[in-house]
Amino acid sequence: MLPKTLLSRGALLAHQTGLECSFSCKSATLGLRIQRAMSSVNIPPPECMLRPLEVPYRYLFGPGPSNVPPRILAAGARPIIGHLHTEMYEIMNDIKRGIQYAFQTNNHMTLAMSGSGHTAMECAVFNTVEPGESVLVSINGVWGERVAEIAERMGKLHICKLSNCRDQIDQHTSKHKPVLFFLTHGESSAGLAHPVDNVGDLCLRHNCLFLVDSVASLGASPLLMDQQKIDILYTGSQKALNAPPGTAPISFNERACHKMFNRKIKPVSYLLDMTHLSNYWGNDSKSAREYHHTGPVSGFFALRESLAILAEKGLENSWRQHREVAEYLWKGIEDLGLKLFIKDKDLRLPSVTTIAIPDGYDWKELLAYMMKHHQVEMTGGLGPSIGMVIRVGLMGYNCSKFNADKALTALADALKHCPKRRG
Repeated sequence: MLPKTLLSRGALLAHQTGLECSFSCKSATLGLRIQRAMSSVNIPPPECMLRPLEVPYRYLFGPGPSNVPPRILAAGARPIIGHLHTEMYEIMNDIKRGIQYAFQTNNHMTLAMSGSGHTAMECAVFNTVEPGESVLVSINGVWGERVAEIAERMGKLHICKLSNCRDQIDQHTSKHKPVLFFLTHGESSAGLAHPVDNVGDLCLRHNCLFLVDSVASLGASPLLMDQQKIDILYTGSQKALNAPPGTAPISFNERACHKMFNRKIKPVSYLLDMTHLSNYWGNDSKSAREYHHTGPVSGFFALRESLAILAEKGLENSWRQHREVAEYLWKGIEDLGLKLFIKDKDLRLPSVTTIAIPDGYDWKELLAYMMKHHQVEMTGGLGPSIGMVIRVGLMGYNCSKFNADKALTALADALKHCPKRRG
């Protein structure tokens, strides 16, 4: 009879052999699975992704985005923190106060959208208009057309083409009884700065909310939200504010809040629902902020810094600088024998100048020449102004006589070297 210890060792050896066999079988099975998975990857890594990113430096003298100053680039490059961290809430609070200064408003319901100016545009319409309600849109360029497209999907759309006539607004609001009237303050497609004085009073009299787009004008042309009785105002980050594209400040006054928080049905967009966004930005009565979406943390860093730069400079100084540089540019354009598209000086947008395309020239050739030989970006028209204008933008960081001279030199060179055809 075998000793007990030998029996125990034999059992242990048999157990280990079984484990090794089991592990070996599992490893072989796992290896086959990995091999099959690898063999199913038949699209190789793209060569472009195996090269380092290269981005040329360009002078962005178009209607936006504008060049971003080093200080704002550095802010956007700071380490990421959680979008629900206490420090992030403090930065968001700073942004709200910066927007209140830039807009000249005391509105509590002030925030920045996670997205471009279009996001703020849709947020304003989606939250204040319910199906079947009337919307009045002033079209003086492409942005009125965009809002008309959005509003048409929501309610009854009425369009008015205004020639700076408040009587027309009064007549249309009286006739159509809209819940919302839209006007672009800085129409970048035409280079037009539309007056907004007294329009808020007209809308108030007709119980209509006054919505204003200031994407191309904020910081460049005087705008006073509370004093001018604007109910909803929005802008973008990438123009005179000089932050990268992707965030959009917006503010609602108490009249607008009453309308959007007493709806019969929910807004069509969950992402843009102000019931949730007001909590995300700490603007409602709840003690805690709840998760709604992951905001663009680096974008908010950059926006906060851009608003800080505007506060340090001062709004009035910024308006004055844009006007002085614009007038310098306008004179230089006329000295080249070119014509400005907006004849009335008082209606010209200081941040984006529109030049009537000179006779005999292909505007695309002019733009391509300036880009190739001067690294200067200017653009053609947009929407109704396509084929009619060349647009030159000198905003915020780019707003200087030095850059105006650079733009004029590029234009003069293009006019000299691009072929001029007979009509």
